[in-house]
Amino acid sequence: MQEIKKYVEENKERFLEELFELLRFPSVSADPKYKGDVLKTADFVAQKLREAGADQVEVCQTAGYPIVYGEKIVDASLPTVLVYGHYDVQPADPLELWHTPPFEPTVREGKIYARGACDDKGQFYMHVKAFELMMQTNTLACNVKFMIEGEEEVGSNNLSIFVKENAERLKADVVLISDTSMISMENPSIETGLRGLAYMEVEVVGPNRDLHSGVYGGAVANPATILCKMIASLHDENNHITIPEFYDKVVELSDEEKKALNSAPFDLEDYKQDLNINAEWGEKGYSTLERTGTRPTLEVNGIWSGYTGEGAKTVLPSKANAKISMRLVPNQSSKEIAAIFTKHFESIAPDNVTVKVTEHHGGEPVVTPTDSVAYRAAEQAIADSFGKKPIPTRGGGSIPIVALFEEELGIKSVLFGFGLDSDALHSPNEKYDVFNYYKGIETLPLFHKYFAELSK
Repeated sequence: MQEIKKYVEENKERFLEELFELLRFPSVSADPKYKGDVLKTADFVAQKLREAGADQVEVCQTAGYPIVYGEKIVDASLPTVLVYGHYDVQPADPLELWHTPPFEPTVREGKIYARGACDDKGQFYMHVKAFELMMQTNTLACNVKFMIEGEEEVGSNNLSIFVKENAERLKADVVLISDTSMISMENPSIETGLRGLAYMEVEVVGPNRDLHSGVYGGAVANPATILCKMIASLHDENNHITIPEFYDKVVELSDEEKKALNSAPFDLEDYKQDLNINAEWGEKGYSTLERTGTRPTLEVNGIWSGYTGEGAKTVLPSKANAKISMRLVPNQSSKEIAAIFTKHFESIAPDNVTVKVTEHHGGEPVVTPTDSVAYRAAEQAIADSFGKKPIPTRGGGSIPIVALFEEELGIKSVLFGFGLDSDALHSPNEKYDVFNYYKGIETLPLFHKYFAELSK
């Protein structure tokens, strides 16, 4: 451990500056105007893997953005770790809410503010620097393969094709992913489950053009009003989702499982204060930790209609749109949920409008084992690095490729994240603590060490 700390201390300024270089690329996969920047980011990642000591580094082309692959096979008899991450980021909008430019990383009070700081550039780059550390100190205990993609934020549509076509190349004993969070640095944790996702877009259309709201208002159905009513009807008075069959395959936690989940450190007052809200919200009969980790949800991610510019324009809009995501729990299928959502939403539309429902992308929920060699290696690595054993938790987010790896490669994943729930992922002023970045670089080599030892 002392050798690891020494190497990090000697190189910490360079490690931070390299991360800043990576963060300056506006690698927004959702917006075609950033295509050139996304491609430059892939080249940068490939170059840094080569410099760190990886062999067979390749920027692998796909029908979309490339996947960066690299490996270091030190001994075929040793276990192999497949590191997954993504170099693309969410759009930075709304730009006016950022305190500093989203693609000019800034450190304030020990925190790195930039789009992608935590999700996922800061986290996957820990693995690159930890790999460099192990190479330079001659302590690499496992074979390592890297697969860093550029389409995670838009559904990883081409990753499944790449994985299927390169199953032999990607053969490994475990997938190591740092794209999740811990409870806190004082209370380290490992996520042992993730929710799935079904992401939909709906459009409600009324008249064939925008109308004068004085001339036509009160006589023609307003699509914006209709859409709001339809969305409001998707939850009942107990905030229970009203779509028929939605909960049919949801398995309730046992009393023992609920007790274990709710034993994790959590202060509701701190939670509300951090978000500047007066009260929590959610499905009646469940705690906040249960709602965010083990219950399915339905949320409106965006809604628009009519005139939204400066000043006033009195129109009755021709159409209204919304984007809706549903987080899913074990046994729920993204395809099945997308189908029953579509059927229900179309069925509740009144005759004075027409409705179109589009499925964008989805992913399946997963639960990772806590009795595997890989989990025990992660547990021991954190115990050594933090001085206490990690708490197993359930994550509320979705990483669809975890289920893909299990299905196509037959291997489980370890969700070894060093972010915090307060890091404002997908929001303005996303951040990542400098301490967490360095702590990840220090802890990851210990995982490789213990995974090799426990695999014997």
